[in-house]
Amino acid sequence: MDADLVISLMIQTLQIAVLAAAPMLLFGLVVGLIVSIFQAVTQIQEMTIAFIPKILAIVLSAALFFPWMLQLVVSYSANLINNINTYIGK
Repeated sequence: MDADLVISLMIQTLQIAVLAAAPMLLFGLVVGLIVSIFQAVTQIQEMTIAFIPKILAIVLSAALFFPWMLQLVVSYSANLINNINTYIGK
């Protein structure tokens, strides 16, 4: 196993991790932005108000996108396991 293969596997792994986390991060970002705009308009400057809507949005997005995220990670893992002989050089 050479360094180029290890680097390419790490890049693919990080891409899958970012892709799997993206829906939850984007939902949290959008809800946080909406809550921030609401706080700016109403001049309510309580820091804890943003946490519960963000948590709910992240949990909802995780529930909605879980089958897709699971399929993404399982297919990547299956690809790694199926090609393990290629990676170790036998």
